[in-house]
Amino acid sequence: MTAPKRKKARANGEGTIYQRKDGRWEAAGYVLATDRRRKRVRVYGTTRKNAADKLAEKIADSNRGLPVATADSTLGDYLTYWLGSVAVHRLRENTHTRYAACVRLHLIPGLGTKKIARLTAKDVRTFLDRLRTTCQCCTQGLDTERKKCCTIGKCCQKRLSPLTVTYVHSVLKSALEHAVRQDELPRNVARNVKAATPRPRHFRPLTATEARQFLDAARTDRLHALYELALRTGLRKGELPGLLWEDLDLTTGTASIRRSLQHTRTGGLTHLPTKTRASERRIALPTECLHSLKEHKQQQDKERGTAGSAWQDSGLVFTTPTGRPLDPANLTRRFHDLRHSTATLLLEQGVDLVVIKELLGHAHIGVTAGVYAHVRLRLQRQAIDTLGVVLASTDDNPSVTAVVR
Repeated sequence: MTAPKRKKARANGEGTIYQRKDGRWEAAGYVLATDRRRKRVRVYGTTRKNAADKLAEKIADSNRGLPVATADSTLGDYLTYWLGSVAVHRLRENTHTRYAACVRLHLIPGLGTKKIARLTAKDVRTFLDRLRTTCQCCTQGLDTERKKCCTIGKCCQKRLSPLTVTYVHSVLKSALEHAVRQDELPRNVARNVKAATPRPRHFRPLTATEARQFLDAARTDRLHALYELALRTGLRKGELPGLLWEDLDLTTGTASIRRSLQHTRTGGLTHLPTKTRASERRIALPTECLHSLKEHKQQQDKERGTAGSAWQDSGLVFTTPTGRPLDPANLTRRFHDLRHSTATLLLEQGVDLVVIKELLGHAHIGVTAGVYAHVRLRLQRQAIDTLGVVLASTDDNPSVTAVVR
């Protein structure tokens, strides 16, 4: 008589693993949760090994002292864990700082006590609606010590802008999406809430005449080459100060955009990767920029001689008179409008949208098309007016008249 086949023994610390009725494999074990207590966590996989590997990864993190999000964690605990253990490794420092402020000021006060597994789309929708309509001075107690606003019974109605509400929503979606990818949640309920699309910031791009006047006025400035490069190529405010001479090929007339100079809280002025992968690009330099850059290099050589031992050799194209990096924050707040002006002027001259996207380093062509919708509308008007002229001239054009008949 054949002996019954013994079940495979589980390894020590492997947890419980079994196949569900729906065919998926479920693994469960105890880990260090975000509230610093040991709790049972469940993960799922298409195969036994897949589920076991996922659980093993969480147990390994737990054994190293890293908290693991569980289904019964509150959203506040989960967001704290996500910021400190996940987002910090994936976001640029300035972006992480903005995310952390968003979580601290809005998400934790508004939804922090909710169990992450019981969070619903209705909860998120109610929270966002309240965020849109509630005075932030009253909600955050900003004027308690100054005895203003709601503390004296005269609410100032200081509400968040639609853009900020959308940003808060996007941070919540990003956090919950990680929980879904890790099989901690079955779905991202924040994605089921459709937020109103905020109106883009209004800006007035320079006309061709104004752009020429701007370049003429900038010719006497020591950073004339920077302003010319900004208007003629649309480089970002952080990309320009981050340019190194080694990034430029003045013989072939090209520039490689590889980095951005940003002011971070911990490191001060720091070279960071470009905003997105699409932002890392090689662009052609206009002839006028080649001339101004060569003049700028001669001027920088003179400044290096004048500064002597005080010169800080950074290899940067644009510096202070002693060779130190330029802080992008010191450039005018309307500097970004030069970038919009570049795209607007190119669009008005009939340059293809794909070419403009590549020049500006947008990740998706939809970004380019969306930002410059006002220009496309004006070009449509010109096209319609042109067609109107053609349609109105049938009496003078026999061939057109024949076609119409």
